[in-house]
Amino acid sequence: MSKEMLNALDALESEKGIAKEIVIDALEAALVSAYKRHYGQAQNVEVEFDMKKGNIHVYAVKEVTEEVMDSQLEVSLKDALKVNKAYEIGDTIRFEVTPKDFGRIAAQTAKQVILQRVREAERSIIYNEFSAYEKDIMQGIVERQDNRYIYVNLGKIEAVLSKQDQMPNEHYQPHDRIKVYVSKVENTSKGPQVFVSRSHPDLLRRLFEQEVPEVYDGTVEIVSIAREAGDRAKVAVKSNDPNIDPVGTCVGPKGQRVQAIVNELKGENMDIVQYSEDPAEFIANALNPAQVIDVIFSPENPKVCTVVVPDYQLSLAIGKKGQNARLAAKLTSHKIDIKPESEMAAYYEEQAAVSAAVEEAVEEVVAEDVLAAEAIETGDAVVETSEEAAPQEQEDSAE
Repeated sequence: MSKEMLNALDALESEKGIAKEIVIDALEAALVSAYKRHYGQAQNVEVEFDMKKGNIHVYAVKEVTEEVMDSQLEVSLKDALKVNKAYEIGDTIRFEVTPKDFGRIAAQTAKQVILQRVREAERSIIYNEFSAYEKDIMQGIVERQDNRYIYVNLGKIEAVLSKQDQMPNEHYQPHDRIKVYVSKVENTSKGPQVFVSRSHPDLLRRLFEQEVPEVYDGTVEIVSIAREAGDRAKVAVKSNDPNIDPVGTCVGPKGQRVQAIVNELKGENMDIVQYSEDPAEFIANALNPAQVIDVIFSPENPKVCTVVVPDYQLSLAIGKKGQNARLAAKLTSHKIDIKPESEMAAYYEEQAAVSAAVEEAVEEVVAEDVLAAEAIETGDAVVETSEEAAPQEQEDSAE
């Protein structure tokens, strides 16, 4: 028993990386429970494992008291002094109470503890490994599916792909190889649980990092992504190097880079647009391929705007079932109302009239200021003031 136990602990430490001390602590605690359960003892007991020889000893722990009320928990001072003359009231003494057949119970308990520790260690290793892949992309193999999930084999663990994380234009078959985005890793009571997605916007970000070196090294930055998985997506990019065109870099020679991503996403259309610090310019770019005449922001809310487009491009700007406008709004974080140029004619006339009225008012104010300045220069204003003050001075003298 002793040699087998030590050999098992050594193998566990070398193969699974589980320290012997951790297993022994768990084993001692489990043996205390086993002793109390098998021998009907509720007293304070301790189990000690000899790491050199592999022997197991059970001790009853008793407190030294003047008068013994419970013989299982207490020992008299008189009896304690027989053991060692240095004992005093309040001290604790350990008496070995190891049963003769305790080895069998210890072996069964040790087996259970070791198996449990192995399972926990394996779960911990898998959790730590896949936690490092959280918010990243992995390749897996479709294994099976039920009413809730599609199960994707990632090697050491089976990840789950929920219905909302699936792409509506895809049909998954066993043995299909797919790239998935690891959205969340949880450590549950049943072990690590990995959740993956094919519809998450950041799947696009990781795919661009794989296909475009400039995105991976940060030369070209993806600012925002708006995506309706399986149908269409818009990606706003900017360059941190003035000599590099961010849109052309992401598209690649003859569109090869973006086409590789489109193929991976089973034909999902991709609009790559130039990001701008100017909100009006950014919104105009986001509505690509439609042309934009003007962007008018609401004075009450800068996140609300009206976009003016040529009449013949209204349907293009809005898109099929409003998709182009909807994605542009998500991409720019603005509420966008699209109007045809003809409908905005009255607005422009009104703005022109307001501008003319403002200019006229300004001109009148300027003219009055000029006249006032000329009056001061000629002295008219001083004379007039003196004449007004003279009658008042006369009245003061009369009084």
